[in-house]
Amino acid sequence: MPDASPFRTWSGREPWEFVDGVHLHAIGGEQVLLCQVRYEPGKQVPWHVHEDTEQVMIITDGEVDMTIEDETATLKAGDVVVVNRGLHHKLFSETGVSFIANAELKARAAADGAALPALADDSGLAVTALDGAPGINSARWAGPARDFADAMARIERDLQARGATAPAQRGARFVCALSLCWPDGHCESFEGSVAGTLVWPPRGSNGFGYDAMFLPAGKDLTFGEMTPADKHAISHRAAAFRQLTGACFGR
Repeated sequence: MPDASPFRTWSGREPWEFVDGVHLHAIGGEQVLLCQVRYEPGKQVPWHVHEDTEQVMIITDGEVDMTIEDETATLKAGDVVVVNRGLHHKLFSETGVSFIANAELKARAAADGAALPALADDSGLAVTALDGAPGINSARWAGPARDFADAMARIERDLQARGATAPAQRGARFVCALSLCWPDGHCESFEGSVAGTLVWPPRGSNGFGYDAMFLPAGKDLTFGEMTPADKHAISHRAAAFRQLTGACFGR
């Protein structure tokens, strides 16, 4: 392994574990680095910059969130990205199998990187008739443009395809996981949820995400129709924060 400027001196003849759990295999390049990248779950590459090479990355396995300067995109197997020299970038693979697992991955990465306690969350909508989908993939169902109108329409199509037309068949939960991690590796994690049913068409323009189609149990207004104060009083995030503050701060 080279001591400095690895992308100018590494031969690429053998795969190299660039950082823990992130493996590179060079295809070629001096002025331009072309490499295949494989990510293990929960691994990250911190902020860094290549001053002397352009970088072309081909994601061969897994899924990774990449931030270049102030833009972030989710990359999957088969995706190709070009990083121009001099641009700061970082990568993080969020591949937990639950809301708490993903929240812990993010909080651990931040605590390790900053050497300070870190709080992270993961949240989404779990639809009973869709076997819990979109679940931890709730944001991804909205696509790169984060078009939640499309995501809600997709849920409705899937519900219709399964014959879930009556309110009793359209149960769902909003879930929020919070993880507070310390640099020594200790984590405290909590999960809050709010149950309800899904309506169609969506109602209301407040909130975000799937709020306009979510009718909380016992309420007449969707999250999209509620005022922010009324929503936050009963939301999954509020439930998770109440658990966290009670357990960690004695409130």
